Amino acid sequence: MPTLYNHSDSNKRKTWLLLSGFFVFIMLAGFVFGTAMDSPEVLYFAVAFSIVSSFISYWWSDKIVLAMSDAKQVSFEDNKELYRLVENLCITAGLPVPKIYIINDTAPNAFATGRDPEHAVVAVTAGLLQKLDKSELEGVIAHELSHIGNRDILLATIVTVLVGVIVLLADWFRRWTFWGRKRNSEGGGQLQVVIMIAAVLLSILAPFFAYMMQFAISRKREFAADADGALLTRYPEGLARALEKISADTEPLEVANRATAHLYIASPFEGKSDERDKKSFFKKAFMTHPPVEERIAALRGIEI
Repeated sequence: MPTLYNHSDSNKRKTWLLLSGFFVFIMLAGFVFGTAMDSPEVLYFAVAFSIVSSFISYWWSDKIVLAMSDAKQVSFEDNKELYRLVENLCITAGLPVPKIYIINDTAPNAFATGRDPEHAVVAVTAGLLQKLDKSELEGVIAHELSHIGNRDILLATIVTVLVGVIVLLADWFRRWTFWGRKRNSEGGGQLQVVIMIAAVLLSILAPFFAYMMQFAISRKREFAADADGALLTRYPEGLARALEKISADTEPLEVANRATAHLYIASPFEGKSDERDKKSFFKKAFMTHPPVEERIAALRGIEI
């Protein structure tokens, strides 16, 4: 049976495999674009930028997200009931107690961030505390703690950085094809033509597939966190009901934006779209979260 712990071990292995694959892809893209532009330093820039961006994201992404969300840290004295609920679940999961933040927004939602369990944060909106009962709130917190235990936050952060590098390289090359090709306009032979065609195709397709991969990973980790959260509380119905309430709520999450939407337990945007659109393959491919009805069905199919 899957548990919080073997998911964590599996996710560590997948993280390193994914990072290796992404770095290889970035080096390939850098090589193709650099050759087409007759500028080998593009490859060096791509690798260096990936490493530096990953380093910055590793150490400071949680602070950036919390500042963007206008989240305020709370202590035990500020909200004893919430603090005890988080503490009890952490004891069950074998995790250190994360810092707890509250977002002053009436829309119900929550997210976790931080580079590892020792430096993790759980943030909930005021609306979540007001609109969910204890078992539902427990299910949401257990879901977020599962993300922490599974190292999903680190995975999502680094994947976002690497996707950004691929998009930057593709955009850089497309701009060069319009404004900077004069010095390469003469000579080059057949090989140069082939490389140029490959670079053009890569500049169009690479961001598309990078985003699809990012969103697919995000959806997979949401399903895993749902299952682990249910195992943690031993009560899947609590999280299922919480997801129903969150997705049915019509209040907009004012602090959310496209950069942070993937962090929340339920997307602040996708839940408001046409349900028929969400059934299509193309729509699902670019969703950061699985359809809520699929998550609820999966939770209610879990046997504890």
